Amino acid sequence: MNCVVLIGRLTKDPELRYIPQSETAVASFTLAVDRPMAREKTADFIRIVAFGKTAELCERYLTKGRLVGIQGRIQTGSYKTSTGETRYTTDVYADRVEFLDWGDRTGTKEPEHRQEPQIPEGFQALDEDDDDIPF
Repeated sequence: MNCVVLIGRLTKDPELRYIPQSETAVASFTLAVDRPMAREKTADFIRIVAFGKTAELCERYLTKGRLVGIQGRIQTGSYKTSTGETRYTTDVYADRVEFLDWGDRTGTKEPEHRQEPQIPEGFQALDEDDDDIPF
């Protein structure tokens, strides 16, 4: 069984690219995951790869510092550098990405067309400081 669950913060904004033959979206980013029970605060930096609609949503809504949960699998690989040296890689291929914080932070990507909520006919807006809400 190859199953990974991680919670951490993005170290930078996701990078999006498309596979030329299939035009599938691929997003990659690094997640800083705190090590439990460490005497000093330390983290592991894990490369995450997401595909398809998940990749597009990650690129659109995630930014550096955002807290996310990842469920996926580990995949290893290797490649040769231009000098002939073999490099080994370990990535987590995300099957599921959960956005865990949505607070207003500086530097977040806001949807381009934000609209104020429409109040249905026969209703009125409540003041946020109204303590007389019946529920």
